[in-house]
Amino acid sequence: MKKTKVFEVFACCVEAITQGILINQVSTTDKEFHFQNWFESRLRGIGILFDKSGRNSYPDFTLVKFTEGYEIKGLAWPGRESTYDCNSQVPTGYHNGREVFYVFGRYPKAEDGGKEYPVIDLVICHGDFLNADHEYIHKNKNVKGFGSYGDIMIRDRKMYVAPTPFAVAQGLTGTRTLLVPKSWEPSKGFKPVGEIVRVESTNLVVGYEFDLKTNSLSPKTVPNPAAGKNHGFIAYRIESDSNKAVSLNPDPKIVNREEDDG
Repeated sequence: MKKTKVFEVFACCVEAITQGILINQVSTTDKEFHFQNWFESRLRGIGILFDKSGRNSYPDFTLVKFTEGYEIKGLAWPGRESTYDCNSQVPTGYHNGREVFYVFGRYPKAEDGGKEYPVIDLVICHGDFLNADHEYIHKNKNVKGFGSYGDIMIRDRKMYVAPTPFAVAQGLTGTRTLLVPKSWEPSKGFKPVGEIVRVESTNLVVGYEFDLKTNSLSPKTVPNPAAGKNHGFIAYRIESDSNKAVSLNPDPKIVNREEDDG
């Protein structure tokens, strides 16, 4: 059995939800930390030692005695749920020697929920469920010499927009679900509620070109040497929780927000 704390972490989050432990609103302008603070309290509650990263570090929490980290993604609901901004770090299941898990929690919008509000549904997934590439390293670059006097720099600051588990799979709404690689053995007290196989694409984007005259962006692709490779994942829940089946969304509608293109 793979040595991991994710089953215990997931179980303590589910227990808090069922006990009605609410998210406390930090401020109406800084919604990023509402759910993150809630999750931190769960780690402290079961005595797991962790390091908390800085505001722009990745992942948000790294465990001390286990080589795994947790990236927190709170989503106001109803609202944007098919995609999320990755803040200059492409999702991955392995980073800096650690397994990485993504924690998605949906909660009412602040103006609807007041100072405290519940976690509507929860998904903790291994990062490979979102992207199985472990080799890509994010870097920001720049080009100098732009403008009529040649003294303006163009900074290429990449942002990534990835699908959430709610876009990739169906059966997650209103439930509490853990998604891990198929080869992992579950801890006692968990039941499988579905299997999802993600298949690698035919081509890989390895670059892009932006035309400053036409404002057009063109991708550069190469054949994916792992095209067609399957990555299997099992959806688990606590035994006493819902039996609602989880399966691959046959027609995921992953549409970026308008401002992502402008």
